[in-house]
Amino acid sequence: MQLMTFFTQHPWFHTWIAALVAVLASLLAYRIGIALLLRVTRKAPTLHSMVDYSRSAARWAIPLMAVQAVWQAAPDSLPAIDGARHLTGLLIIATLTWLLLRMVAGLLEGVLKAHPADDPDNFHARTIATQARVLTRSAMVIIGIIGAAMMLLTFPGARQVGTSLLASAGLFGIVAGLATKPLFSNLVAGLQIALTQPIRIDDVLVVEGEWGRVHEITGSYVVLRIWDDRNLILPLTYFIEKPFYNWTRDSARLLGSVFFYVDYTMPIADLRTAVEGIVKAAPQWDGRFFNLVVTDTTERCMQVRVLCTAANSDLAFDLRCLIREKMIDYMQQHHPQSLPRLRFEGTADVSAAPAGAGAAGLSPAPGAGFGGLQPQPAN
Repeated sequence: MQLMTFFTQHPWFHTWIAALVAVLASLLAYRIGIALLLRVTRKAPTLHSMVDYSRSAARWAIPLMAVQAVWQAAPDSLPAIDGARHLTGLLIIATLTWLLLRMVAGLLEGVLKAHPADDPDNFHARTIATQARVLTRSAMVIIGIIGAAMMLLTFPGARQVGTSLLASAGLFGIVAGLATKPLFSNLVAGLQIALTQPIRIDDVLVVEGEWGRVHEITGSYVVLRIWDDRNLILPLTYFIEKPFYNWTRDSARLLGSVFFYVDYTMPIADLRTAVEGIVKAAPQWDGRFFNLVVTDTTERCMQVRVLCTAANSDLAFDLRCLIREKMIDYMQQHHPQSLPRLRFEGTADVSAAPAGAGAAGLSPAPGAGFGGLQPQPAN
């Protein structure tokens, strides 16, 4: 009799006991299941990373679903049971959204580990990394929006507001379109970049007059790491709407060029031999190609161009600097008279000679340099 009175005065007692048992059982099942999944997926790095990343969210989602099952089995006449069901449902949606986000993040991490981009010729790895980053971040945005919308739809008032907004969709569509244009334009641009690959992670670009590497591609902007460690932030739509240079679009290998200006007296054959020795001894050269040609002439000098190949942009830059230094040193030592010079030629004019030039031992000489004067021995 006293037990019946207790249950009458405390109708939640047996429900709380059932909920506690469900939580403990679900936590035990979680630990066993996670341990088995981590062991089974050990030889599959991507799946293993997804399981590992989702552990924290699953630790909350599984007990909440067990508690919700207890609430659903409880009688509807139980005081405040509807509020408990609604609150637990909101928490389940939030944790499941969190779980999906963590699984997507684990998928990204697994793909990046399976395709490391630290090799010199990392063209394929950079392609996979770019697609994985952009697509997973776009998926995260969509998952977050859907999760928030599902939480709002659990409130009857939110449904009525949504219905009224749809009824006045004309004005609302214009306002919403203007407000969300940057968000959706960047989302679409991100999908275009992931599919068409105009840029990739670690690509070498020349944008707005700046040379740098693609350091990060987010859901709304691209971070370009400039050569002097500055960061140039550009929206995703920039790379869809405006032109730019991509030095590593088809391959990480590059063809570098070095230009020199030399006098017409420079023997080109000797210069070509010197370049061959410098390039073949350089560790940055990948062995594919090099040459030296005269690309232009002016009334004063010749323009000489050296082409050389390297495995990536960093090595190409170092190789070009090395060739410049070695070639300058070579010309200074072996052909200093063939460095660029400025010539002057004049005619002799005795009347224009300065006063006392004869006494100083100077006299005009045909074919002499500037002013037609050269030193003469004194009597």
